[in-house]
Amino acid sequence: MEKIILAALCAASATLAAGTFETWNGAKVYEDANSSPQIHTGLGNGLETEGYWYSYNDHNNSGLSTIGWPVPIDPIYAEQSLEPVIYECKGFCGTAILDKGSYEHDPFVGVGFNVVGQISETDQNPAAGNASSWGGLCVTYTSDTDIALELGLGEVVDSTINYANPTVKLPASKTGNKVVASWSDFKQPSWYDGSVKFDGETAAKQLVGVHFKIQAEPGKYNFNICAVGPKDGTCPEKCGLSSAGIQIARGTSAVKAILKGRMLSFAGVSRATAKVMNSLGQVVAHGAIESNVTTLSLAHLDAGIYMVRVSGKSLNYSSKIIIK
Repeated sequence: MEKIILAALCAASATLAAGTFETWNGAKVYEDANSSPQIHTGLGNGLETEGYWYSYNDHNNSGLSTIGWPVPIDPIYAEQSLEPVIYECKGFCGTAILDKGSYEHDPFVGVGFNVVGQISETDQNPAAGNASSWGGLCVTYTSDTDIALELGLGEVVDSTINYANPTVKLPASKTGNKVVASWSDFKQPSWYDGSVKFDGETAAKQLVGVHFKIQAEPGKYNFNICAVGPKDGTCPEKCGLSSAGIQIARGTSAVKAILKGRMLSFAGVSRATAKVMNSLGQVVAHGAIESNVTTLSLAHLDAGIYMVRVSGKSLNYSSKIIIK
């Protein structure tokens, strides 16, 4: 019976062959204008919905836990994109505020990203992909408490195994740590006594998401996921470093973005690249800044909230604009 159930679950999860998973480094995203806040997993299905960070909590279990973000998040960004957090943290950081409410177990919150993204343009449920070729995962992080690095298999499979997903522990480290784990290192928790078993290698073949779950006694715990990639990826040894071990820093800048109607002007910079991104993190306008003051037309954009990013040598500026 166990093998029949497992086979059925595997068959129900349509998988995609693995491409190249490019190691995501928050410090590089912050510094390099050509880097994207989106994680390029190599498993996208052409919809470009893979690799965006999201958060979850214990509210469905009667818990009251939340995540405190380091910068104010507009409601539009809270629902669809947490990009401002990445630029602030040089990673993906926050404070886990754990409050069990009436939950009978330790409270929890988590962050993660889907490896394929939504199934289709009309079906926003996450698809599964075959990540076997990654060999495992590398992660660089800081955290006040242990983090469970979990392999998400989608709601149907996760609920079937009572959310006993294959996991590797990331030990607490306030100064920064790097962990490299093979798929074989991922194990279901010892308390799980269900009939459907999943080892790491099996889970990797139908991987839906990569999750970082913080579950502990009530309290506040700071964390930062600074880099994540395949097992042989270029995750740095510490947070704030490039893959080559170079400390990434930004110089003081007097850059300003000034919106007048549908014209965006820039001051305080002589040479840089400007990008305007929508709430999904997609670049909707861009241009090169060649003089001390330049303009960028946004006449083609709909009304809404956008992020402006100006990047160049020794500078990285970001700001929110509202087009009416």
